[in-house]
Amino acid sequence: MDRQKLSSLAHRDHPFAAPLFDSSINRLLDRALPRGDERVLDLGCGEAAWLVRAVKDRPGVRADGVDLSEPALARGREHIEAAGVGDRVSLHLQDASAYTAPHPYDLALCIGSTHVFGGLLPTLDALAPYLAEGGSVLVGDGFWEREPDERTLAVGFGKDEYADLATTVDRVTEAGWTLTYAHASTLEEFDDYEWSWTGTLSRWALDHPDDPDAKDALEAAALHRDEWLKGYRGTLGFVTMLLRRG
Repeated sequence: MDRQKLSSLAHRDHPFAAPLFDSSINRLLDRALPRGDERVLDLGCGEAAWLVRAVKDRPGVRADGVDLSEPALARGREHIEAAGVGDRVSLHLQDASAYTAPHPYDLALCIGSTHVFGGLLPTLDALAPYLAEGGSVLVGDGFWEREPDERTLAVGFGKDEYADLATTVDRVTEAGWTLTYAHASTLEEFDDYEWSWTGTLSRWALDHPDDPDAKDALEAAALHRDEWLKGYRGTLGFVTMLLRRG
């Protein structure tokens, strides 16, 4: 099954592709967009959920989103149309690492897509050139809640893929960034995200038994659920950080 189609289906009930409740998302955006007239860029925007939420109640905000997934961007256009913000959000189908900005941005996001740039610190390096003076970055990435054991490593994680939360923050600040706010996702937020991902994909497969991808979708959901419950649940954490240079 095509990975882009699989991801788009799995996120239909949780378009924010990260383990965050709505209340956490709203609080992060309130901190990141204090004026309400900022320009926003989301690299790896997926279905543009962050951008729609950012501009919907802030009529002065303008936004661009970049992603390689046509199915995700198609869903994003549906969300944008439904929210009535099509005049303020533009989506671009291209490699996020090759996006050429028409102007600087007050806020640049990359949440759950740092793999595109090779990790957290390379992502910050990639986002920095897009920022206007005094601009901020909102970045979300994994960290180890506890030392990964054999079960976690067996599902494909590398021991050095992440660090604990304190070390993650140290690395960011040592790279020249100042942390102005952050949210570490709770276990409840992580569970809600994973149950939604696996459940939505499974439901789609059951509702479309004649689709040639239905069997693969069920198998993918079951495998992901096993890797989560038997592998990284309670070990892998997720932190979303609001950062400025200096």
